Amino acid sequence: MKRAGDLIAAAVLLALLALPMAILALALRLREGPGVVFRQTRMGRQAVPFTILKFRTMRHAQAGEAEITAGDQDARISGLGNTLRKYRLDEWPQLWNVLRGDMSLVGPRPEVPAFVDVDDPLWKKALSVRPGITGPDALAFKDEGLSLAAATDPETHYRLNILPAKLAMQADYAENRSAMGDIAILFRTLGALRG
Repeated sequence: MKRAGDLIAAAVLLALLALPMAILALALRLREGPGVVFRQTRMGRQAVPFTILKFRTMRHAQAGEAEITAGDQDARISGLGNTLRKYRLDEWPQLWNVLRGDMSLVGPRPEVPAFVDVDDPLWKKALSVRPGITGPDALAFKDEGLSLAAATDPETHYRLNILPAKLAMQADYAENRSAMGDIAILFRTLGALRG
């Protein structure tokens, strides 16, 4: 049932957002150069990796750079990228991930494999469901960039302070998810986007 809802909603949203997405892609291409879509391996349901899609908000990564963004003031984020991130417009291409079955509209936010311990019972719970474009952890940590920007070592701060709290929320979501809960999360997400 949830999968059918995801498919219908993603198809409708992609149809409605086709023109705005094309305009954003053109703006990115003109201002930032080629490669308007950012692709990254994330851990999906049952620990199966998949390629997440986002509009590119940062300059192309160089070898050895951190896996995570060092907060909202990260020098790698472009001017247009800041705007896309502020209004979560960079997430729109993930509707394709929903159509493909990699993701759901609501679920735990997917992590990069380097941060996932597939033997940990909490991770097993979190990875038992499709990851989502939004979820309780995404809402609770919608301003995590501020916390990362204030940290001397953003990656260590993320691993030790933010990730454990996110993981607990993700595992709780996986264990207690419901259709009404998902609808509530979608409405809270819309409210958060409005400011």
